[in-house]
Amino acid sequence: MLHRLRQLHYRNGAKMDQADLPECGVARFLMLFDGPWATLIIRELMHGPHRFGELRDALPGISAHTLTNRLRLFEARGIVTRTAYPEIPPRVVYELTDLGWQLRPVLDAMYEWGMNAPVSAFTPT
Repeated sequence: MLHRLRQLHYRNGAKMDQADLPECGVARFLMLFDGPWATLIIRELMHGPHRFGELRDALPGISAHTLTNRLRLFEARGIVTRTAYPEIPPRVVYELTDLGWQLRPVLDAMYEWGMNAPVSAFTPT
């Protein structure tokens, strides 16, 4: 199953139909959010539009390669828009689309759970 999700995940913008998608909503979600960076990128964009460097600075440890790949995937899937301004040097701004903003309750629920979970939930037994 995980291999199938990764295979679909890396079809960068390829048109998929309903038959290509997992039946489970959680599995569909994980097609885009299968690692920590994806969720954290969306969290940062919830604060408003960001330039690439601003996103990279807000996410210590993320590589430029990973950030670029995630932003491209989100753009291809309609979660993020990329606006390039014809300036010197060029300015590119990323922001959430209406579809991207629909993730707010999901991130809010994750935040609440993380803040209210007992410490024992984060320590191995």
